[in-house]
Parts: sequence; structure tokens; C-alpha cells
Amino acid sequence: MSVSVDRMQFIPVEFLFLLLISLLMIIKPSVLEMVNMKIVEEPSSYGLNSYNFASHTTDDKKLKMRIQPSNFSGPQHLRRLYGKCFSKELNEYRYELCPFFNVTQHEQSYRWNPFSGVLGVWQEWEIENNTFLAMNMREGEKCGDIHRTVKVIFSCGDKHDIVNVTEPSTCNYHMRFLSPYVCHRDSMLVYPTLTDQLQGAWDELEGELYREEITQKGYDKQLRKIFEKAGYYIPQEEKKLLSLEAVKREEEEKKEENGEFDTLPKCTEEYKKLKKEIEGLRTLLAVKDSKDATNASSEISTSNPSKRKKSKSSSKKGKFLKSISSKSKS
Repeated sequence: MSVSVDRMQFIPVEFLFLLLISLLMIIKPSVLEMVNMKIVEEPSSYGLNSYNFASHTTDDKKLKMRIQPSNFSGPQHLRRLYGKCFSKELNEYRYELCPFFNVTQHEQSYRWNPFSGVLGVWQEWEIENNTFLAMNMREGEKCGDIHRTVKVIFSCGDKHDIVNVTEPSTCNYHMRFLSPYVCHRDSMLVYPTLTDQLQGAWDELEGELYREEITQKGYDKQLRKIFEKAGYYIPQEEKKLLSLEAVKREEEEKKEENGEFDTLPKCTEEYKKLKKEIEGLRTLLAVKDSKDATNASSEISTSNPSKRKKSKSSSKKGKFLKSISSKSKS
């Protein structure tokens, strides 16, 4: 036994080291089989996903309205909502309501091109039974052959909040908006908001209907004119004109993007712009060329001092030889 121990004492250290490495190489596969792989299910923060996230933060700047919103109208206490916006995320979409301005929708998705656009622009009120019922937002983003619209329905609430958005028909949305400003029972009545003149016209119209001097259809037609004068409704002719102007403006923008111009003044204007850009580029190129030439000459002068010395010595040598030759001749 003592002999075997003595022999072990003389086993080289290198041999033990190699033996240890061999054992580790044998054990390693089994160890790897016991390791569980962790699958990361969270979206990555790079590549396409980071691009989409960046687009979410900048989409608001890119959104364009087809038409301009109407002026403020309606109950004066709602003027406090003018210039404010309210946002709410519902069913993977973020909605933003800016009363008397517009409604926008932003898809909270990681797909390549999530939707982000204007659902409607403030146009006019919807009135029923002497009550401001809803704000009508029209002329939103195109949806097939139509444009998106939103009806913002007011309800009483402790705070301003978007509580529900539905789509009764394709691209026509209903948004329910809570506000403490509409909780009083008379807060949304139409008659008190009218001028004395328009109130008198409505009173006279009521009398004509009561005396059966006009039909219900005639009454509704005349009442609409009163609301148009008050600025609560937009005349039908003006609606058509707004839509036509929006279509014409979109066609012109599309032509400009494709480099097409219909009028001589427009062509002249674009020609002047291009000419100015070309002149600017020529100036930049001239400045760059002069700088390059200056740098090149300075580099040559600094990088070849031996040549200058050589040229000086050669000139001196030439003068010396000339003087010798002249002396020999004399």
C-alpha cells in the first residue's frame, strides 16, 4: 500500500490536469440537458418593434385634417372644454378627443403599419327635443369609399372621461364622453342659448304649428334654419362645398407629390425654387473645390521639404559651375 502511495506522489501534475479536463468534457453534455431554456415573450426593443414604438410617438405630428374645424358653438359653459384634449385606451386603441376640434385614433400594436388617423373633425351639433345631444365630427380618414365620422355623446359624470367607443356601422363611431358640465338638467337646453331674435322666431314657429298653419315637415325645415343662423348646424350647400374643396386640395397635393402642375404660375414658382436650389448647390461646390485646392497645395508644401532643399542646393551648384566656367574662359 505504501508503495502505491509513493507511486502516486510521482504522478505528473500535467497528467492530472488533462484527466480533469477529460472528465469535464464527458460530463458537459449531461449538464446541458438539465438546463431549461428561458423563452422571452416580451416584445423586443430593437429592430421593427423599436421603429413602431418611435412611430407611435411621432404620429400625432403627421396627422392632417381634410377640413378645418367649425367655430365654437353651443352652451357657453362648454367653452371651458375648448383647447383641451382627453385620451383613453380601449381595446388596443388609444382615442383622443379634443372637443370642438377633432377625434383621433391610434392603434397600440407592434405590427408593421399600425393605424393612426383622424376619425372626425368638429362640424356641428346634433339636436333632439330642444337638447344638445351630441357633437358630430365628420370628414375623417378615408375608409373605402367613405370618410370616417364620430358622434360624441355627452353624459353626466364626476370627471371628464371617454368611457366607451362603438362602431354601429363601418367607420361610423359613437363615443360616450362623461363631463360634470352636463349634469344640470338644463345644461344642454338649446332655447336659452339663442339670441332674443332667434327665440322670437322659434316662438312664432311654435304658434304656427299649434294653429296648424304649417305641417310638421315645414316646422322641422324652418327650425333647422334657425339652428343654422345660430351656428349649431351647417347648411347642406356648405357641407357639399367643404367636401369638394377637401377633395380638390387632396388631388392638388397628390399631383405635387408626383411632380405634376396644372397652371403656369405654379410651374414658374416651382422652377424658381429649383433654380435657387441649384445655385445654392453650385456655391457649395465652388467653396468645397477651393478648400480642397488650398488643402492640397498646403499638403504638398509641408510634405516635401527635402525637394525644396534639393532644388535650392542644385541652383547653388549650377551658379558655382557657371562661375568656374567663366573664369576658365577668361
